[in-house]
Amino acid sequence: MLHRRSILALPLATAPLARPALAQAGWPRSVTDMVGRGVTLTRPPRRVVAAESAVLLNLSLIHPDPVPLLVGMGGDLRRIDPGAMAALAARFPGLDAVPELTRQVGEDLPLERLIALAPHLVLMAAWQHRRPGTAEALRTLERAGIPVVFIDFFINPLSRALPSLRLLAEVLDRREAAAAYAAFYTARLEAVRRAVAGRPGPAVLLQAFPGRWPCCWVAGDQGGGELVAALGGRNAAEGQLPGPSGGNLSVEQVLVTEPEVYIGTGMAQPPEGSAALRLGWGVAPEVARRSLAEALRAPELAHLPAVRHGRAFGLWNYLGGTALNVVALEAMAGWLYPGLAATLDPAATLAEINARFAAVPWQGTFWTAA
Repeated sequence: MLHRRSILALPLATAPLARPALAQAGWPRSVTDMVGRGVTLTRPPRRVVAAESAVLLNLSLIHPDPVPLLVGMGGDLRRIDPGAMAALAARFPGLDAVPELTRQVGEDLPLERLIALAPHLVLMAAWQHRRPGTAEALRTLERAGIPVVFIDFFINPLSRALPSLRLLAEVLDRREAAAAYAAFYTARLEAVRRAVAGRPGPAVLLQAFPGRWPCCWVAGDQGGGELVAALGGRNAAEGQLPGPSGGNLSVEQVLVTEPEVYIGTGMAQPPEGSAALRLGWGVAPEVARRSLAEALRAPELAHLPAVRHGRAFGLWNYLGGTALNVVALEAMAGWLYPGLAATLDPAATLAEINARFAAVPWQGTFWTAA
């Protein structure tokens, strides 16, 4: 339901007269989004555009079926993980009928098409706020009376995933569900922090899409790098990257990083014929393991200390950029500190999320080891 629950404490005698007012109780509603903008929604949003369809992976943790709310969405998830999109569509049959406004990750929204959909709310990712044309787009949408809320599960995943989930819950009236998930998430996060506290962290090289992209895009302090830092790991590429989000290193630069732990990120369907790491929805464990082994044969990786000593791992690229990033954190903690592998069980955590929260169970291989 989009409307808030009735206020049960009201005297029954007043209920018939109060119903019209109660239907809009709490609206207009003002929130502060993840880029610090104050946004006011005049009514419960029943027509939503999700600039990134990947937000459904987070929405489905707190909403049993968010698809009826959508009048438009980005085409990103279908490109980055068709298996995830297929699983969502199987659970939510109306999903395939929702117009996709973009075709590629990072593509700007077509404003005329978006405005024609008459949305009550547009959800955008914080990285989109940084794009050159966003300021003008926001002014155009404001003139059209369309509020925009920015969320962030990707740039600062640990510090902003729960606030972003709570923000979604606030604008979509799913507070109770978000509070339940937040309690679970916080308990698991604190358990990880206690487990790694005081341990000297290894040097970690976190590379995006080995075998898919030319060598080598390496994470900085943001995104997956924030997860590494939270575990006490040291970025093996520190001082060589162009900015906090990371950047490209040459083969020579990679070879001198000498990481103690190597983590590559992958996706479900890499380009045909590539030696890319395969992870994600619907990927079998043995396929993931073989693809990691193949990716590690690349000359820029094969001679790294982490690879030679059997401390090379793979992670679905988008796991850290969701509200399930605590699962990624548990897996990574076991990689950085092998003695913790017996006490932290990411598979059990994911199974509990599937049983208690996920409207669409996460099925596939989201991490692997060489």
